[in-house]
Amino acid sequence: MTKTANHDNPAVLNEEFLEEYSTQYSLRKYSKETAGNGISYLLDHDYGEIYFGVIENQIPKARLQKGIRLWEFGCGAGMNLIHLVSSLERRGIPVECAVGTDFSEALIAVAKQEAKKYLSPEQNKKVRFCVASHENLVEDTAKGLGVGQEALLGSFDVMVGVNTVRYCHRLMKENDVAVIIASLLADHGVCIVIDMNDKFPAFRSRIRDRLSKDAKAYYLPSLEGYAHPFSSAGLRILKRENFCWIPHSAGTGLTALMRALTPVLNTIAPSRAMRSLVIAQKTGEQRP
Repeated sequence: MTKTANHDNPAVLNEEFLEEYSTQYSLRKYSKETAGNGISYLLDHDYGEIYFGVIENQIPKARLQKGIRLWEFGCGAGMNLIHLVSSLERRGIPVECAVGTDFSEALIAVAKQEAKKYLSPEQNKKVRFCVASHENLVEDTAKGLGVGQEALLGSFDVMVGVNTVRYCHRLMKENDVAVIIASLLADHGVCIVIDMNDKFPAFRSRIRDRLSKDAKAYYLPSLEGYAHPFSSAGLRILKRENFCWIPHSAGTGLTALMRALTPVLNTIAPSRAMRSLVIAQKTGEQRP
């Protein structure tokens, strides 16, 4: 029997996403050794500069000294979070705890293996991965970590989502998820979202998407579309921009070429860059 697509049904979309992100291809795509040179470069440069800029300039110094609390939602196989934890401690910024969540049980299993492989035993004590969907982030994570929900609320300094928020829009859950993220952030905590730019013309998947009759399943928000749910949830938008010309899967040659072309492309077509970036902060008590 041929399965008929039904993208008006969020449950069907969830099932299709789960199948897609449980394949061997996806496990390799999101694991450090097989993910591609492009993402390795970005974690050390474009993405890393964003993360460290936010952490060093927006998080209160008292919390930096105590140790920051991190959360990556849609963490995949954990490469981004593992790299961030390792890099922060090399820079002398202590990490109190780091949580990675993803709705794919297969990817979370790989993330746990990757953490053991690439982090020290002491760092591993601070990093936890568990299965959790964005729309049930608090409930699923509390259950996975074996803690009460109140232990999570209002306690995270930085929350990161890379290539994952667009799925909330496709499921029409973006406003609900933004409210959940806001509830998890501490005062002056910051959420960093990096996702596909709807104006970038060369995504291979976009060519396929335009030929599909199920346009809702491949919807990409505009830059303002990514930002609006967070501002509606009461967060202050610190930055919204398009950036990055290096594909995650790029090999060494393509990475080098796009690095060389980046200044030119940023000058002539900044709004056409590959990624959309939104940085949103929870405002509260006066920063020290």
